[in-house]
Amino acid sequence: MAVPRPDTHQFDAFTANLAYARKMVNAGKYLAPFRSPEIDVDDFYRAAWVQAVAAIDHWFHGELFHRVGLLAAKDSPDMPIQLRNFELPLNRIEAVSRGEITLSEAVVEHVRDKWGNASLQNPRKISEALILVTEKNVWQEAATQINIWHGQRTSHTDKTLKNQFFGITDRRNKIAHDADLVDGDLKQRRTITDAEVSDAIDWIDRVALAIAHVLDV
Repeated sequence: MAVPRPDTHQFDAFTANLAYARKMVNAGKYLAPFRSPEIDVDDFYRAAWVQAVAAIDHWFHGELFHRVGLLAAKDSPDMPIQLRNFELPLNRIEAVSRGEITLSEAVVEHVRDKWGNASLQNPRKISEALILVTEKNVWQEAATQINIWHGQRTSHTDKTLKNQFFGITDRRNKIAHDADLVDGDLKQRRTITDAEVSDAIDWIDRVALAIAHVLDV
């Protein structure tokens, strides 16, 4: 079934970034018949893998800051407890009292200080960040939503979904930090195919769609 995509700036940016990853895969497939010592086509696939993970990392950050701003501006009793108890430094409280910034802006600024440079590629870290904007078990509910979208032909749980996502981000780290070299080898790199990368990109898209749905219901 066709899954509706969120109509937000944050998700539009995610979709655009993911499209770049797919274009890299297509470029690799196009160049595959012309392999030469000067061109390692697999590097297009590795670049696509890294780009796809960066896309969802960027989306998690954007979604976090956007939703924190909205929630802080409402001052609602339904605000997640972690955000309700979020502590601001004195300099930002003073700036609010002087009317230099709103309370919502001060909260977002401080959340950016904490999470702006953090890598949101590990399921545990993602949960720690999103607890500011929801008290739901996002991984469990995302897994349930994916099962629904697949007509209950899948049986994902929070554990299996986290493992799937971690496997993708772990491979990204091997590519980005270890040149995708086989452990203990300084020349041989892990094999990679366009099908593997396309599947990873599809999974990243699926996870983002499911978590976005969970955050909005």
